[in-house]
Parts: sequence; structure tokens; C-alpha cells
Amino acid sequence: MKSTFRSLVLTTMAIGLAASAVAQEAPPPPSLPAPEGSPAPVPTEVPAEPAPPAEIPAPPPASAPAAGEATAATAAPAAPAMTPDQYIGNPEYMLNIDLSTGGRVVVQLYPNVAPNHVARLKQLARAGFYDGVKFHRVIDGFMAQTGDPTATGQGGSQLPDLAAEFNPTPHLRGTVSMARAESENSANSQFFIMLQPRFSLDRRYTAFGRVISGMQYVDAIQKGEPPAVMSRMVQVSVAADNKPMPPASALTETPPPAPAEITADQLNAPIQ
Repeated sequence: MKSTFRSLVLTTMAIGLAASAVAQEAPPPPSLPAPEGSPAPVPTEVPAEPAPPAEIPAPPPASAPAAGEATAATAAPAAPAMTPDQYIGNPEYMLNIDLSTGGRVVVQLYPNVAPNHVARLKQLARAGFYDGVKFHRVIDGFMAQTGDPTATGQGGSQLPDLAAEFNPTPHLRGTVSMARAESENSANSQFFIMLQPRFSLDRRYTAFGRVISGMQYVDAIQKGEPPAVMSRMVQVSVAADNKPMPPASALTETPPPAPAEITADQLNAPIQ
């Protein structure tokens, strides 16, 4: 009896162990989809460490933007230009040029397009630099040039040359523009007044103003390269400084000498 009972117990234990082993080897039942609207399950497994990325080549150097492309992202913002209501008719931005041809020429300056050149002209005018300076190169139908105290075309002020401020202001009759040497950044004190339009000068010379009254006195400037008798700027001042015009006796010039009269006797004289 005892032997039979022991056999039953051993058989039962063997069956239990076999069932447990089968349960461990069986795959888990498929998971059911989460009910609609329930949060997604959070994975508990630690993901494998990703493989190191392949070496990324360095980007090529940035090329300069093509002409006309915006560069606001890299360039520092420029100071805002003055608006016309700030300088048109404002005496601080107007020059009075009293000429030996008989009267006052008024120039409206354009600080919106050439602020450094305008500042230079005002500085020299207030220092009296232009007073008495002659027009050393005057081409009929083109322009009248001045601003050189030596009247040779080679002189200037002691101030450093100016960087060009080329702008779209057209070279019309009465436009006032800066003279320069071959270098674009060589303007200093010399300037010229246009007698007739010459658009080929646009964006090649810095225009900084225009005559708004007294153009008849510019037309009367003695012509020549150099003129036989040079007209001169008797006084140049900033209009805001309210300098009175010099007396009429100062706004005159000696006319060029008349050519010697040739007589009939001179024409008939034998050639020496």
C-alpha cells in the first residue's frame, strides 16, 4: 500500500514539473489594442545605443551674395537717411556762395545722399576756406570748377580725402558735385557746378547739392582752362549763419583785356 501511494505522488510531481516547463516555453498571448482615447503604453525596455553617425563633411564656405541679394542678416543696419522735410529749405543745409560775377548763389545741400561731403563743405565754409578762391577750370556748356586755393587744380585742404558717396542724383544744370583725382576716394575740397546736363558723370562723381537761385551768376563765370581772368567766390557761408552779402563793390571783377586792335598798316606791313 505504501509503495503504491509513493508511486502516485512521484507521478503527480512529474506531471506538474512538465506542465510548468511547457508554460515557460509557450509564447505570450498577443496584446490587445489599447482602447480608443487611452494613452499609449510607455515602453519599459532600454533601447539599444544607436550607432555613431557617419562623419559629416564640413560645409563649404559661404559665397558672397550675388548683386541685388539682401544682406540684412549679416550687414550692420545703416543709419537712416535724412528725409526731405528735414533738409529741404533748412538753412543749416544750404550754402550761400557770393560770386565776383555780381551776386549770391544759393545751393541746396543733399545730406540724405552724401552726408560726409555735405559735412565737409559746411566745415570748410565755416572756416572761411573758400573765401576768395577762384574758378580755375570753366568749360563752356559743361561745368565750372573751383575749391582749390592755389587755382592750379592741384591743391586742396589739410583735411583727409573723402570716401566716395556715389548716388543716383543726376548731373543736371545747376547740380553741384565733388571733383576728384583718378582714385574714387580722392575728393577733398574742389567741386564743380554743372552748366548743362552731363549724365555720364552720374554715379562716378559725388553729387551733393544743386543751385536753387542765382544761376545767372554761375553762367557769368569767366570761361577757360584756365580763364584769362578768374572769377572767384568772394564769400561762402552756411545760410544758417546769416552772413550778410558783401558790398556790391566786392562782387566785381576785372574784365579780361580786350584783344589789341589790328590796323590796316599792321596787315600791310612786311613780314619780318
